Amino acid sequence: MIILGAGAAGLMCAGRAGQRGRKTLLVDHADAVGKKILISGGGRCNFTNVGADASRFISKNSHFAKSALGRYSPQDFIDLVDSHGIAWHEKTLGQLFCDGSSRQIVDMLVCEATMPNVTISTCVSVSEVRYHDGQFFLTIGGKPFSCSSLVIATGGPSIPKMGATGFAYELARQFGLKIIEPRPALVPLTLGGDDVLFRELSGVAAQTNVRCGNTEFEEASLFTHRGLSGPAILQISSYWRHGDQIGIDFLPGDDAVKTLLSAKRSSPRSTIRSTLSNALPARLAEALAERLDIQGNLADTPDGKLKEAGQKLGNWAFLPNGTEGYAKAEVTIGGIDTSGLNQRTMAANHLPGLFAIGEAVDVTGWLGGYNFQWAWASGVAAGDHV
Repeated sequence: MIILGAGAAGLMCAGRAGQRGRKTLLVDHADAVGKKILISGGGRCNFTNVGADASRFISKNSHFAKSALGRYSPQDFIDLVDSHGIAWHEKTLGQLFCDGSSRQIVDMLVCEATMPNVTISTCVSVSEVRYHDGQFFLTIGGKPFSCSSLVIATGGPSIPKMGATGFAYELARQFGLKIIEPRPALVPLTLGGDDVLFRELSGVAAQTNVRCGNTEFEEASLFTHRGLSGPAILQISSYWRHGDQIGIDFLPGDDAVKTLLSAKRSSPRSTIRSTLSNALPARLAEALAERLDIQGNLADTPDGKLKEAGQKLGNWAFLPNGTEGYAKAEVTIGGIDTSGLNQRTMAANHLPGLFAIGEAVDVTGWLGGYNFQWAWASGVAAGDHV
């Protein structure tokens, strides 16, 4: 078997298949394996999330990921990490990180794949792939290879500076698999029009609740020189499409209307700016107060106007004009259509020797270790059946 792509999914697949005795060649055009793993989690690799069930993933077929995720759970990967003596800790919202370095996860995966029947080759490009009479014929690094099983694990085009491309989609189309429109996900949003005024807050962050349609996330949002970022924004970006409006609640957990009316009664001589400063960074409180255009003390402000201000603070409307694109996207949403794949084995329905795993497939997780869990689970699904 040949696996194209030595990222998280490809390494996991190689280890599982190799341990089953399959003669395996794992290739990558980059100069080292697991490069996205190395930069993840600020260099400590957010390697899974304890809440990684199928409800936290986006796909045209919301049920597709259930099989692989159900058969290889976060605890299974934790057990693997523990068996290699890698110390880890849990941060907020079920996110698990290495105490040390992301390098430990890469070294663990390479160790799992290190056996006589597995070969790992980097700095090689694939220039041709053909299929004939039950065999795949490839030209890799200018040399001919053949195999009965071929695994597409080259990911999506997010973070092109790391060498990411759309090669997986080209190969999938070549063999008759459909592609769900790819687009950047877990990516900062850009602002234009009147919202450009918020760019003056670049560097300011606050805990927020961000909504788009029926989806919402309560985490930090960050103003940037181009628009909006931070965990809550990255999360909602996977659900946002051009033309959609997002709403930000700047006082999550509180009823903003009640907060302002209560402040008017308890501190009538305070201003809306000073009231907001009790819960928000000073620069943000000032900017919001200016845009609410309420002058003077709260005591001098009619309740009706305070109610309007509270309603806006609880659902401040922004109309992003785009995203920062694949260059800043952590993952790609869309990809190889799951309708053409077997959910248990990740094999192509019409060509059982062809497999697709990881980010290349139309399964995209939330921020916080979910996409790594999909890489491990889909890699195991293919590796155990290839």
